[in-house]
Amino acid sequence: MSEIINRVANSAIVTIDLETYHIAGERIVFDLEPFLYQGLVIKEREYRESFKNLDWSLYADKLVAITCSTDAIIPKWAYMLAMVNLQPVAKEVIIGSIDDLEKHLISGVLNTLDLAYFEDRPVVIKGCGKLSIPDYAYGEIVKKVMPIAKSVMFGEPCSTVPVYKRPRSKIV
Repeated sequence: MSEIINRVANSAIVTIDLETYHIAGERIVFDLEPFLYQGLVIKEREYRESFKNLDWSLYADKLVAITCSTDAIIPKWAYMLAMVNLQPVAKEVIIGSIDDLEKHLISGVLNTLDLAYFEDRPVVIKGCGKLSIPDYAYGEIVKKVMPIAKSVMFGEPCSTVPVYKRPRSKIV
């Protein structure tokens, strides 16, 4: 009987599991709608006063997206004032939707990735897991590894879908 050899384990394939780059923490929305006068506009004095009376500790160590759930026209300074109050207590704050927050978080992590490890190697971007990874993250990782990887695949090392293969250089 011949020995079973795990060719996947012995190959040069590198797996990227985007779950490992997921930033843990509660994601919440800070909605400006409750601070609008009659649900329509910002009255500066009342807006500032309501912020002075708000318990900002409720946002401690949270990942916060500042947005407004109504179609009111909100001046830029109103978002900025919310940022000024949330920044010292929250783990991370952005102006935008929860989806924008997820994009911001994954971009921040992927921008710190040491790409040298993937150079001239076949790369598999893992597709299954426990967490829901936004489509945006898959696009961003492909953009980063495609210029340097030998090939890019999606799935598991034992069962992949080819996504990109570097063209062979022509010998002149």
